[in-house]
Amino acid sequence: MCYAYYSSPIGLIKIKGSKNGIEILEFVDNGKQEEMCKQEKIDENTSLALKELDEYFNNKRTTFTVKINIQGTEFQKKVWKELINIPYGKTYSYKQIAEAIGNPKAARAVGNANNKNKIAIIIPCHRVIGKDGKLVGYAGGINRKKYLLELENISL
Repeated sequence: MCYAYYSSPIGLIKIKGSKNGIEILEFVDNGKQEEMCKQEKIDENTSLALKELDEYFNNKRTTFTVKINIQGTEFQKKVWKELINIPYGKTYSYKQIAEAIGNPKAARAVGNANNKNKIAIIIPCHRVIGKDGKLVGYAGGINRKKYLLELENISL
């Protein structure tokens, strides 16, 4: 496993990747960094994630191509795979995601799965909002969610 860090406009992002794909992309608030990989030791997926994040934050990328290695329950994986289908610049409600995965009464469970997403931005859980159109819950913080939605030109 390899750790790398990306300094984004909304804080430091920790990326954990390997030849199998990116497993973690999360905001780091405590400022403590584990030992970083030397540039020449960063695996191909981690290197691509750094490049694609840079393009995303500079409005040059709307989709990610880096390989991901999703770790979770079958239900969580189903939710996260559906989140990837939310187009750049669009939002869906928890209820819409629940309906899309064939479980229309599972909006709360979708919210819980959303909260457990370990690959922020690439699996765009920030694009999920309350059914009333309001910003609700985001493990990275509402301010970051708002920034990401504004970056994608989503007005709420």
